[in-house]
Amino acid sequence: MTGPAEVTATALGPWPGEDPVESTRIIRGELGGPHLPFLAELPDRGVGSDPLGRTASLLVEMSVDVQPYGWRIVDRPGRDLLRARSALSTDINVLADVAGEEDQPAGEFKVQLCGPLSLAAGLHLHNGERALIDYGARRDIAASLAAGVGDYLRRVASSVPGARLVVQIDEPDIASVLAGTIPTSSGYRTLRSIDGQEATDSWRVVIDAVRAAGAAEIVVSVPEIEAPFDRILAAGADGIAVPLKALTSRQWEQLAGAVEMGKRLWAGALQLDNGPMPKVADAVDTVWRPWRQLGLPASSLRTIRVTPAAGLAGQSPSSAAAVLTRLTQLADGLNQLALG
Repeated sequence: MTGPAEVTATALGPWPGEDPVESTRIIRGELGGPHLPFLAELPDRGVGSDPLGRTASLLVEMSVDVQPYGWRIVDRPGRDLLRARSALSTDINVLADVAGEEDQPAGEFKVQLCGPLSLAAGLHLHNGERALIDYGARRDIAASLAAGVGDYLRRVASSVPGARLVVQIDEPDIASVLAGTIPTSSGYRTLRSIDGQEATDSWRVVIDAVRAAGAAEIVVSVPEIEAPFDRILAAGADGIAVPLKALTSRQWEQLAGAVEMGKRLWAGALQLDNGPMPKVADAVDTVWRPWRQLGLPASSLRTIRVTPAAGLAGQSPSSAAAVLTRLTQLADGLNQLALG
């Protein structure tokens, strides 16, 4: 894996509003080189534009529709699946149009996928129970997703010719999946925990397919609570995306070890609560203080990408654009430290 030799900025995917043209122009305008623009997810558009439905639209030989309790695996494609596929095609076409107007094309571009375990937790079987309950369903979902990513990445690659493709695999539910705390459909019980080795194997199936489809960098994005860093790296990921706010000393030591092995940290260093935007100096300190305490060299900061701690769908478009600006300022501050 090779990448930029400086700190860069990106965001996690979810974006406010319903206009793919506006979002694409803002993202590509704010995240010019060397930073990492991405294909926005616009959940405000409704069914099929949510992260789960968007990824489910990529599945091969597995159809889904929407029920009152959520997305369900069904025998044949219906209106909801077609709507999800249409929205994604629109976004890719818009990307091609906007990218084609640029004088200086982006050197890199990112897309996001919902990971196989969170996908299994979010999809339901015919009986209404979560697919996560069934080993065969979990295996089939991972295999179906792996079969579908190739065409998706080829379509994106044709829209941004020559760009280095980066793939972010989102596992927002992984702590609950591994701990066995996801409720059954009745809500009276919880589903049995998934074995850690199965998690590694599921990720490896998808990561191998994504890499074979041309991805130059693959990261798995997880919440900080009980994040299975060792499992992610064992599956072959190039890096980990995680919010920094609540990381324990032990987790920081694990991340430091990963960095020393040549893996990348996507640092969720910009915490966006309801208060004012964090100052650049405070955000820099969020990364630099633990980095220094661990004895990591300043020069190794250059392996970092900085992100918000969460998606930006809850922001206004102007606020989301301001977050991207602040992220690039944060990257500049860390680069100054990296250069000594």
